[in-house]
Amino acid sequence: MALINSVLGPLDTADLGFTLSHEHVLGGSAGIQHTFPEFIDRARGIEEGVTQLRAAYAEGVRTIVDVTTFDLGRDIRLLEEVSRRSGVNIIPATGIWRDIPRIFWEATPDMVAPLFIREVQVGIEGTGIKAGIIKVANDVGGVTPEGEIILRAAARAQKATGVPISTHTWAPERVGDQQVRIFEDEGVDLNRVYIGHSNDSTDMDYLLGLLRRGVWLDRYPGAGSQDRPDWQQRTETVKKLIDAGFGDRIMLSHDWSADAVISPYERQKIRSQRNPDGYLFITRRVIPRLKELGATDKDIENIFVNNPRSFFEGG
Repeated sequence: MALINSVLGPLDTADLGFTLSHEHVLGGSAGIQHTFPEFIDRARGIEEGVTQLRAAYAEGVRTIVDVTTFDLGRDIRLLEEVSRRSGVNIIPATGIWRDIPRIFWEATPDMVAPLFIREVQVGIEGTGIKAGIIKVANDVGGVTPEGEIILRAAARAQKATGVPISTHTWAPERVGDQQVRIFEDEGVDLNRVYIGHSNDSTDMDYLLGLLRRGVWLDRYPGAGSQDRPDWQQRTETVKKLIDAGFGDRIMLSHDWSADAVISPYERQKIRSQRNPDGYLFITRRVIPRLKELGATDKDIENIFVNNPRSFFEGG
């Protein structure tokens, strides 16, 4: 048992329950809600978050890890309200996603790490709400020089606080390998790291290689595209990883957001049409398919209950 930071205060890992490890409530851009509030329908975002997470709660979801960072338009008071009204625990993030502020480009990791540490130990934006996970991101093309600064800063913040790290990657280019090399160089306990978006690849050599180095894999259904697997292919890959003996090192989630203001509303409508189940796609479609493929009830309990708890406990 351990206490972790949620938007409503310390949360015992025993109370995590069914956990989605990689989600969002609202996505946007840094500072928009403060500088140009008329550009965002914040009230709509709150209501969408409450409605969708209440529905998820009714079907068994108890916790989401919201990996929305400052540069993705994190709104910590919005998360607090949505959690209180929906009943779903929300674990918030510090760190930096892909939109690394220019001011950090020539900073050192030791200049940035204290910022993340403060958000874990003191609170976010003067609210006293503390981050429970550190988010970093590297995408197509791999780890850039400024991206490496953030990775190393996150590593040092992780070692100082004990809070785990969540990564965004581009799996088709095996970017997770680059991230792990930097974390190893920084001396991070890889048991405190999950490599996100790993389900964009069906390359078992890559995925098993990551797992054997000691990290966790965070995978999500995804709609698929011409260059990426569809959700059924992703689910089949999950089963292969279970069969390879790594069912206790996998977490599954959607990378969903109740209101993605980072996208035009017309595009959001299309997104919702492609996944009308939102936060419930996994429970309604992926879990039944995993069971058809031979996954046991224990496998499912591990992925959604035991593994997230173990990840946050450092076990």
